[in-house]
Formats: sequence, structure tokens, C-alpha cells
Amino acid sequence: MSERQGIQKLTLEEIMGDRFGRYSKYIIQDRALPDIRDGLKPVQRRILYSMNKDGNTFEKAFRKSAKSVGNIMGNYHPHGDSSIYEAMVRMSQDWKLRNPLIEMHGNNGSMDGDPPAAMRYTEARLSELSGELLKDIEKETVNFVWNFDDTEKEPTVLPAKYPNLLVNGSTGISAGYATEIPTHNLGEIIDGTVYLIDHPNASLDKLMEFIPGPDFPTGGILQGKKELKKAYETGKGKVILRSKTAIEPLKAGREQIVITEIPYEVNKAVLVKKMDELRLNRRLEGISEVRDESDRTGLRIVVELKKEVDATGILNYLFKNTDLQINYNFNMVAIHNLRPEQVGLKVILEAYIEHRKDVIIKRSQFELNKANNRQHIVTGLMKALSILDQVIATIRGSKDKKDAKMNLVKEYDFTEIQAEAIVSLQLYRLTNTDITALEKERQELSDLISALTLILNDDKQLLNVLKKELREVKKQYQTPRLTQLEDEIAEITIETAVLIPQEDVMVSITKEGYAKRSSLRSYSASKEDAIEMKETDSLVYSGQLNTHDHLLIVTSKGNMIYRPVHELADKRWKDVGEHFSLSIASLETGESVIDVFPYSELDEHKQFVFITKEGMIKRTLMNEFDIWRTYKSRPTLCMKLKTETDEIISAYLIDGRKQADVLLITYLAFGLYYDLDEVPVVGARAAGVKSINLKTDDVVVSGFILDRGNDGTITIFSQRGSAKRMRISELSKLGRAKRGLMVLRELKTNPHRVFDVVLNSNELMTQVVTHQNNVYQLNINELPINDRQSNGSFVIDEKLDGGISEINIIKIEE
Repeated sequence: MSERQGIQKLTLEEIMGDRFGRYSKYIIQDRALPDIRDGLKPVQRRILYSMNKDGNTFEKAFRKSAKSVGNIMGNYHPHGDSSIYEAMVRMSQDWKLRNPLIEMHGNNGSMDGDPPAAMRYTEARLSELSGELLKDIEKETVNFVWNFDDTEKEPTVLPAKYPNLLVNGSTGISAGYATEIPTHNLGEIIDGTVYLIDHPNASLDKLMEFIPGPDFPTGGILQGKKELKKAYETGKGKVILRSKTAIEPLKAGREQIVITEIPYEVNKAVLVKKMDELRLNRRLEGISEVRDESDRTGLRIVVELKKEVDATGILNYLFKNTDLQINYNFNMVAIHNLRPEQVGLKVILEAYIEHRKDVIIKRSQFELNKANNRQHIVTGLMKALSILDQVIATIRGSKDKKDAKMNLVKEYDFTEIQAEAIVSLQLYRLTNTDITALEKERQELSDLISALTLILNDDKQLLNVLKKELREVKKQYQTPRLTQLEDEIAEITIETAVLIPQEDVMVSITKEGYAKRSSLRSYSASKEDAIEMKETDSLVYSGQLNTHDHLLIVTSKGNMIYRPVHELADKRWKDVGEHFSLSIASLETGESVIDVFPYSELDEHKQFVFITKEGMIKRTLMNEFDIWRTYKSRPTLCMKLKTETDEIISAYLIDGRKQADVLLITYLAFGLYYDLDEVPVVGARAAGVKSINLKTDDVVVSGFILDRGNDGTITIFSQRGSAKRMRISELSKLGRAKRGLMVLRELKTNPHRVFDVVLNSNELMTQVVTHQNNVYQLNINELPINDRQSNGSFVIDEKLDGGISEINIIKIEE
């Protein structure tokens, strides 16, 4: 069977590429991007042209929007009515356009993102400024093309008596291109344009003296002169746009932040909601209420603050975390010579000047032709009036109008056009007064013709007209600048102190990792009750701190957890705290808290000392543990453990400028005493050095860092229940990584092994718990002091109690 006629075989790639290419070209050229000359997208141009053609102009009454939309859709824009109406509404919104092009009666939306009323309810007309865009369009100043059904002609660009692209800006997204051109001040733009007309080689710096930066309808403060210059040079750049705010005092020592201008294109309702959410989610403690007090007189958002809160700090936080301050990204893309181009300020102005020169030339030519034609007729009429009687006689003697014209041409040398004018004259025009009026008109036409000829022949004259017309527009429509410009971008620093009210709280952290803070009221109300915790758990830290303090928490597996006090769960004193594993997933099972170090500021002189069970030791500077970004969900390493079984048994925070000693006691009763100087200071991730030479099966039970010259005592408890108090000086000083000296006497049968060691102190009471759950209170300071070889004396009944199961020292920090 032969192939059917007219069917082509093409690959999908060819078809897709071709069709998508065509579609993209259409979107780019005829929908989403503005023309560099009049600053309008096709839909906007069609709206203005159609409304103008229908006489829906500023000096006449308003007209239903639906009628205008229907006309635009039927004649020029074959798309959905919603896209036309939305474009029309946007052109009427004085918070989107610096100088609105359409006036609308009725609800045309709001800064809160409310939708406008349907087009059947609203009425619209062109604004007076739109008239300047359309002026002289009937004088063949711009090119017209056929509309979609070849029934009407529509303009490809408007005459644009002022640089609308910069004045009202533009925003749009097409295929492969997007555009973001900010709005500017009409007066400034015209000043810059006039200067550029006079000085075509003007530098950007010079132009920026006239056009210092965008001027948004919503005002605000724009920061960053350097970035602005780059944007004006290349068409791309980022500046900072922030709200206009003030801090006002309230009674009782409170303050409020009042916002009167917000950044361009920020939705006010969403902004207020975001700020209020910060308060609701307790992300920001200092705010008591956020209110939108805007009314017909203007925008006003009030953020009421709690007592004694740093208002500037809160404001900085809002700038950083809400749309109270935004990055405005310039991306100045416009259709220039039928193609999309990223353009700088000077290119836009040059293109506008070229367009305007072209318009004035075409207008002058049109007016010149019209004046010449009229002058030709006026000359004919004047000649006719001077020989009026013969002319009348000739006309009366003719058969009809056509014949009369012929005779006039033949007998008196009139042209056909003049003859037409003569035969069409009304009788009353033959009075005496007419000749003077004609004489006057001829003189005016002569002047006009010479003026227009001058414009067409003299470039300087043309530019003078251009400048004069720009100045007229400026005089009539200029308004004061709304957006304030600042050269430098303000750095936003947020201090925690600002966001969290200062409050004294009680903090408790247990060995198994439950942490909380409680108000002092809750603490004093339930001080007598024990804190809820598991039987196996015990308190590692409890003390009074401020919400502005911080905690560094060392775990047995070499992790360091950081928490600001204000981020701990706020609970009643007797309740269980919140477990660290709720936010930190990487903690191992069985990993426990070794010690807690509260601080208000990191101290460069302080250093941590970590001692492990399997005989390692290290020193690390405190400021290695400055807040890290992911502290909420991840701990940081404070010591690398070399084996699976090793763990940190003690941690100290000491002043690195003071001299100190290390004292280690092992399970097999070896004691080693040496200078801390022998331990090098290393980084947070290091494993440290060997602290003691352990026998097989031996581990370090206790490690102490003591001030140099400390001649205190320690009490060694054995697993069998004996306690021995001895002087530290009994151990002579040896070096790091030595085996050490025995601190108990080795027995052949059932030898004593070190269960725990306590550093004697007057504030401590020791609690001994036995295997049979009997509890003995013991004041270790009352024990006699024994020598190094002794095994001490029993503090429990070994036969009844069966040995020690745990030793508790409760240190309460006042």
C-alpha cells in the first residue's frame, strides 16, 4: 500500500526539539519578559492599548473591569480572562508598582496576599501616567502588526514618554530566562536619562549620582552600594533590603518594636505569622505579642517585648530569621532587539533614548506631512476667497460636484485636493472674517513646518525636544523617594543573651544522661523529695546556674556534649529529666555521663584533663570545645579511645597556668604520682599518651589531678569492705607511664582489690552500700591515717554484708 500523501516520518527527538524550541521562543519573546523600550510585557501593553482605544482613560468615568477584559481578550490577547485580569490588577497595586498604570475601584488585593474581587465587581480606568506611555500612538510613531485573527492592528511597543522599565520594574519567569528588575524613582530616572542624553559617554558612577538605587513602593532600607554598582553594571547582583523599624518605650520598663515599612514583595500576613510562630514555638523568649495594627493610614506591625529584654537583639534575630530583611537579587533581563539580554543600567537608558528618538522622528514626520497637506489646502482657500465671485460663478455653472472640481482645476490652476476643499466649503465660511483666520492659520502652519523640519534635520534640536518632554513628565509626576539607601551592609550579630531572659535555675544531670532545669520555686517546693530516677542511676551534677550559662558534658566513651542551660528541658525538680538520646542518636548504649562542667564563657587558660580506664591520659584546651553548628544532634569527640573496652573514668577542668600533679590508683593496688607537665596538651580528637604501665588484667580505678604540694589524704576502699586512709605524700613522685608503688598489702588468699578511692574533703559524707543492700554512713575524715603497706580496717561486716556494691559521695554545689 502506498504511503498516504502529506504524512511525514520524523523522529520524536526532532519533533520535541522543534516544538519546544518554538514554544520557548514564544514564551520568551511574547509572554514573560518585558520590552527594554517601554518596559511592558505583551499582556500589559495590550491592556493599556485596548483600554486607551476604548476611551477608558483617566479623565473619564471608571468602567467595569470585566468589560475591558472582554475587549482585550476578544481583540488582542487570546488567553484566559484570569491571566488578563491578574495582570490588570497588578498594574493597579501601589505596593507592587512605583507608579501604578491603572486606577481601580473596589478590592484590588492587599499586601497580605488577599485575592482581588472578581472582575465583575471592580471598575478600572487608565491612570494619568499611562496616558504618557500611550501619547502620540495615533501619529504612526510605533510599528503596528495584525492581531491573532487579522481583524485589528496592535502596537509592538508603546511610545513611552518616560523610561517605564526602570520606573515600574518587572518580574517574570520564562523558558531558560527569568527577570527581576526593581522599581525606581521617576524623577531620578529622568534626571539620569537627561544627563546621559547630554553625555553619551557618562560613566556608571556619574549616572549613579542621579540614580543612586532602586526606590520601592513599599519603602524600606536598601544596603550595599558596592553590590548595587555591580548590579547596575552587569544586570546581576544581590543587595539587602530591610524593614524600617523603631524601638518605642512602653510603661513599666517594657519596649516594643514598631515596623512601618517592609521589604518589597514580602507578604505582610505571612511575615506577622512567622514572627508570632517564633514566640509560640519558644524559639524566641523575649516577645510577648505580635500585632498587625495596619489601617487605612498606613502599615504598622507591633512586636511587644517582655520586661528587661534587649530589644535590639530581638530585632537582629528577626532580621536574620524572618522576611523582615531579605536579599534582593537583581536579574535585569529584557527583550532588546527582539532577543532576551541581561542588561545594565546604562544599556537600558541608551535603548530607551534610541527608542524615544525614533518615536519623535516618526511623530515629527507625521505632523509635518499633516501640516504640509493642511497648508496646501489653506493656500487654495485663500486664493479662492480672493477670486470668490469667479469661483462661485464657475461652481454654479457646473453640472455636479465632480464637474465643478474639474472646472476649478482647469480654469484657476487649483490642485484636485484644493478643489475638493473649495467645493466642500460651507456658505457661512464666505464671510469677511474668514480670510484673517486663514491668514493666521497659514502663519502658524509655516512656523510649525519650519520647527518640525529643524527637528528632523538637526540632531541637537531632536535631543532638546526629547529632554524637554522628559522634564515635563518629571515636573508633573515626580514624587519624593521612599526607599532609604545605605552604603554598607549591616552585619547582624545575634547573642544568645538577647533571646533568653536571664533567670537563675537549678540544673540536674544524671549518670545515665537525664538532664533538666527547674525554676528555683519548684526546687524549694520539692527540695526534700528525691529526684525521680531509675534505681541504677545516680546524680552526677546538681547546682544553681543561670539560663545564660553553658554546659560541657563528658561521657564515658570520649564524647563531649554541649548544651546551653536554657535549652535543657524545663521540668519540675522532682521529675525525671529529658534523656540526651532524644536529640543525639549517636550515643552508645551504656555510655554514661562522667562529669559536667558549667561555664559562662570559655577560658583560654583552662584545660581539660581526661583519664581512661586502660591507662591513657591527655590534656586539651577548653576553647577547643567552642560551640559547633550541629551541637543539638551530635556530640564532638573529646578523646579518641583506642579499644572498644576503654572508657574515660575521670575528667577535670583546671587552670593551665597553675602547676598540678597526677595521682592514679589501679585495681591491683598500684599508685602512681607524677607531674602533670609530663602530659602534653593535644587536640580534641587525639588519643593522648600512656598514663601508667598496667599489668595484664589491671585497670585504673581512680585518677585525680591535684594542686602542686597538696598533702591531703585519700581513702581507699577494697571490694571486701575495708577502708584505709593514707597521705598522698606516702607515694614518692615517679614519672609518667611507670608501674607505680603498691598502696595495699598483697595477701595470698582472698586479696584486697581497690573498689574505689575517695579524695578526702571536709564537705563530703560517704555512703557505703553492701551486697545485702545495707547502707552505712561514714565520715572518712575520722578514719585513722595508715601507712602505704596497710590494708586498713573493715567498715562493714564482711560475713553479713558480703562486700561493697557501691560507694556514693553526694557533692551538692552551693
